[in-house]
Amino acid sequence: MEGEIRNKVAESQLMTFNLEDYYPEGKRMILDISEWLYEGFILKEKDFRNSIKEHNWEQYKDAYVAVNCSTDAIIPGWAYMLIATKLEPFVAMVIQGNLDELNTLLYRLMIEDLDVSAYKDKPVIIKGCSNKPVPSNAYVWATIKLQNVAKSIMYGEACSSVPLYKKK
Repeated sequence: MEGEIRNKVAESQLMTFNLEDYYPEGKRMILDISEWLYEGFILKEKDFRNSIKEHNWEQYKDAYVAVNCSTDAIIPGWAYMLIATKLEPFVAMVIQGNLDELNTLLYRLMIEDLDVSAYKDKPVIIKGCSNKPVPSNAYVWATIKLQNVAKSIMYGEACSSVPLYKKK
């Protein structure tokens, strides 16, 4: 049939790499230790240890937890380490930081372990839009990981992509 409409994208070897597909599922929680400080700013060791002792750690079961202090208090490193010892039996992961840093670390670990052999010598497009919180660094790390195997890498959608890399 003359003038037949063909989907050249579907016919091509182009493979889509969608970081959203690799979103680490699981509950994310933040533990703000400012409420365990005197007036939100001063760590009194005895009171701090009592707060830790009385805290319900089971609420963090299987969660990814970011421990931080929402005030400008100067917190000694041992305080976060002590909290980590209490969280460790329950959580999937704990970091000192915020939820963005937690998501970034989760993606970093996932990308490091990702098998990208299916993309060997193929043109790859890294999908740009997502409905889940994909950190910006994840796109950088995915590009570097795929560059070791892909024939070419583009960013965006098949209809309007930006070329990033082409194997020589």
